[in-house]
Amino acid sequence: MIPSFYKSPNNDFTLIQGDCVETLSKFKFGFDMVFADPPYFLSGGGISCQSGKIVCVDKGAWDIPTTPEDLDAFNLRWLLAVREHMKDNATIWVSGTHHNIFSVQQQLLKLGFKILNVITWAKTNPPPNISCRYFTFSTEFIIWARKSPKIPHYYNYSLMKELNGNKQMTDVWQLPAIGKWEKTCGKHPTQKPLSVLARLIQASCEPNAWILDPFSGSGTTGIAANLLGRSYLGLEKEEEYLIMSRSRRIELEDTKIRWEYLKRLEKNKIISISDNVIVSESVEAYYNIPWI
Repeated sequence: MIPSFYKSPNNDFTLIQGDCVETLSKFKFGFDMVFADPPYFLSGGGISCQSGKIVCVDKGAWDIPTTPEDLDAFNLRWLLAVREHMKDNATIWVSGTHHNIFSVQQQLLKLGFKILNVITWAKTNPPPNISCRYFTFSTEFIIWARKSPKIPHYYNYSLMKELNGNKQMTDVWQLPAIGKWEKTCGKHPTQKPLSVLARLIQASCEPNAWILDPFSGSGTTGIAANLLGRSYLGLEKEEEYLIMSRSRRIELEDTKIRWEYLKRLEKNKIISISDNVIVSESVEAYYNIPWI
């Protein structure tokens, strides 16, 4: 049995500290969906602008640029480990920029995944480019792929169309970067907004599904999953981020805060509360959880 760093009262949110490949090798369990935000390897001494101030963009030793060969090896290693824990009809989302996303795409193809879409997340509030030598960086990419080319995947087409004004949703998403209301427990340097995670979770897995995040970070994937009636396992090496994730999940025990988050997402047409938010009373009624 693998000890958990934190487990929510109803077992729908579990955090484990450790390397994702080593941790996944210790149990057998199939996930319905995976979201991964691996290192972009772009912390090479650059600068950016935040709240009108010039700041260094270095995020930590885990994000220091590496060679193309080592980048490919890293992505192949974790993707192979994750693939072995995906159900046959499961899909995976992987976020990145030009620093890492092309390597991810090549390793996905090498392992036999079928790429379904490449989402372009166009941020409505990007930081300015202070060097004035490039176009302003305002997008990130999210690859969506399924495990098997021959086994159909789940896609909630009707909901995505409904949330998009009854028009087919495209692969370009105009969504803001993280807001202040999502930083109540601190800020992770690469924290993703709930709006992005909520959309892709609703699009690609059903209520009561199990979601894996091998690079858990601040736990946004798990918060979005629990708000939408899904269950979550997050793997993370850094204790400070595990503490942040735990604090964020504890916040959701306050029904007022949970409802505030849901209303914010509904207001921005990310979710439909009346039809699509289902909160499980007991996760254990659906699954046997073998790692805790």
